[in-house]
Amino acid sequence: MDKTWNNKAWFMVMPVLVLVAFSAVIPLMTVVNYAVQDTFGNNQFFWYGTDWFEEVLTSARFHDALIRNLAFSAIILAIEVPLGILVALAMPRKGIWVPVCLVLMALPLLIPWNVVGTIWQVFARTDIGLFGYTLASLGLDYNYVQDPFDAWVTVIIMDVWHWTSLVVLLCYAGLVSIPDAYYQAAKIDGASRWAVFRFIQLPKMGRVLLIAVLLRFMDSFMIYTEPFVVTGGGPGNATTFLSIDLVKLALGQFNLGEAAAMSLIYFLIILALSWVFYTIMTNVGTERPMKGGDND
Repeated sequence: MDKTWNNKAWFMVMPVLVLVAFSAVIPLMTVVNYAVQDTFGNNQFFWYGTDWFEEVLTSARFHDALIRNLAFSAIILAIEVPLGILVALAMPRKGIWVPVCLVLMALPLLIPWNVVGTIWQVFARTDIGLFGYTLASLGLDYNYVQDPFDAWVTVIIMDVWHWTSLVVLLCYAGLVSIPDAYYQAAKIDGASRWAVFRFIQLPKMGRVLLIAVLLRFMDSFMIYTEPFVVTGGGPGNATTFLSIDLVKLALGQFNLGEAAAMSLIYFLIILALSWVFYTIMTNVGTERPMKGGDND
């Protein structure tokens, strides 16, 4: 039996395709155009081939910024994902405290990124900031402006404070979607708290955890506003991530060709690593059939 195709649906999709073309494809092609050309000014361009890409890939400056980005994302994921799961498990499932907890969790996500940076820029000062003043009062030699380690600690704590709530809300949504029948069966079988988490809660949170990890990785790898406001990429280049280095290259030095090549490499790295995360977590998260010894 032949199917009848209704092509009128394309008229509904066309506005979206046109909008995507103007907002994504055309700017991307512009970046590609700059990445393979060079100019001496006056809109006079000449073919430069892949030389910009070679300069970026062999640059020690790019390698250092990439290592900082990878280290920052790894630390953020190692802290925020387990912490988000623990907080979600501790939140109530029923009662009047549920909306209160949800609102409190959502508050940090409502604050703009530049405001978060400004808040922590003041909060971490040793003279008027509560965080910096408390550390100084405890006898710690804390100064995020001069010490690279202190700058890293400040940026990491700031990101954890700002974005752990996203992981919490996603994990909480996965937990409340688990039917009570699973818990009742586990109670009848005499399953321990760890067994309930390992074989019921964690597998059922697999999809939301995948979303949480992907979102937090992409956002942490592209972080710009918060560390730029707090440290400006310093002290020295201690917190100069790829995004900050890219802006300095494009706007500070006005090296558009190298900046365009770097942005394309940056994009491909994020795309490749996100695909790796998705592939690994999808394979690991595939539910396996229960065996005889699984409920011990």
